[in-house]
Amino acid sequence: MLPGLILFVTVFGVSLVILTGSSFANWSIGKPVTFSGLKNYIYLMTSDRAFKKAFCNTVVWILLQSTVHVAIGTTVALILSQKRFYWKFVRTVYMIPNIISSAALGMMFGILFNAQFGVVNKVIQVVTGNPEFFKNWFYEKNSAFWTVTVIWLPYAATVTILILAEIAAIDQSLIEAARVDGANGMQINRYIVIPLLRNIIGTCAILGGTSMLQKLDILMMTTKGGPLNATLNLPLYIYQTALTDNNFALANTAGIYLIGLGLILVLTLNRAFRLGKSDI
Repeated sequence: MLPGLILFVTVFGVSLVILTGSSFANWSIGKPVTFSGLKNYIYLMTSDRAFKKAFCNTVVWILLQSTVHVAIGTTVALILSQKRFYWKFVRTVYMIPNIISSAALGMMFGILFNAQFGVVNKVIQVVTGNPEFFKNWFYEKNSAFWTVTVIWLPYAATVTILILAEIAAIDQSLIEAARVDGANGMQINRYIVIPLLRNIIGTCAILGGTSMLQKLDILMMTTKGGPLNATLNLPLYIYQTALTDNNFALANTAGIYLIGLGLILVLTLNRAFRLGKSDI
């Protein structure tokens, strides 16, 4: 364990100490570092509207990713586990958005939702019979948040693959016994398969939720946090505060809030799903 411990302390431990220490200071490039106590923490939670908006957006995205995203992936996995004639094809096609780089995915959706020549506006114009329909999806405050969310929320191929693997590991004698007792497919999924997937669903919820703590590239490729911070999240706020505003102390304070949010998420989901405990 010693090499791994040394690597962790060197790469993460030292960085965490610097991150925590600088959050109690005033620190900008070209200026002396001075102690400020809890000033940064209080300022972010009381006076910085951009931070509060980024924090709320991040929490909403975490909740959506831990629930809706995982539910979509689980549903697709349950359908594909029936191994109908189309299942391999659907599994492959559903995986495509997950193997494309986030930057390319952001560019693709930027084209699809483009206000001037995007396919989405054209389709709505044809369906509604209104050739004058026009919407700037990424840059109107009432639509930007959900337009960005659509880029990643429905594509839960990783969740699907993990749950498919777990379904394949379920003892088939349990399912066969249920069929002998007269259970139909829906009852088998509800009372046997889904309860036995609790651990992997909980793990997917943690993976999905924590992925929102590092979501940056797609936002940079589409809205850059706009309009009026409607799509700003904590990672993007930290990036802009540190590298654009040159306020490293405030950015590191936001980083502490981000770490705290991640710990709360992991501990809450771990307890909610009773991870590591068996139902058999």
